Amino acid sequence: MKYMLLMQFSEKTVDFPQIGDWAPHEIEAHIAFMRDANTTMADAGEFVEGQGLAMPDTAKIVRAGGDGAAVVTEGPFPETKEFLAGYWIVDVDSEERAVELAAFVSTAPGPGGTPLNMPIEVRQVMSAPAPSEEL
Repeated sequence: MKYMLLMQFSEKTVDFPQIGDWAPHEIEAHIAFMRDANTTMADAGEFVEGQGLAMPDTAKIVRAGGDGAAVVTEGPFPETKEFLAGYWIVDVDSEERAVELAAFVSTAPGPGGTPLNMPIEVRQVMSAPAPSEEL
């Protein structure tokens, strides 16, 4: 079963400074932990994909206009209280294992090397029903 582990941040769910305020060695330690976590999951055959995302002020919201052309709204979006900082897609045997992995990546180090205990949302990736054999 595939699950998506989402690093969701908001002012209500985190109590640590934004990464832009960390010392360079703290950022390096955080990124090294994430790389090691990815390697650990890959070595276990559970890692499918994972990426960190740029800050929300680089985001664009795109909708199709009446003529189908792109209508773009650029950030930052001050009304947005939460943002997605990154994600992993894992392929595991159970929801319990996905939860274990989420708890593990939640402990990434922050300022002073203290585990961040970041909130990680766990959601199963839905699959499409098998195509009908009757045509």
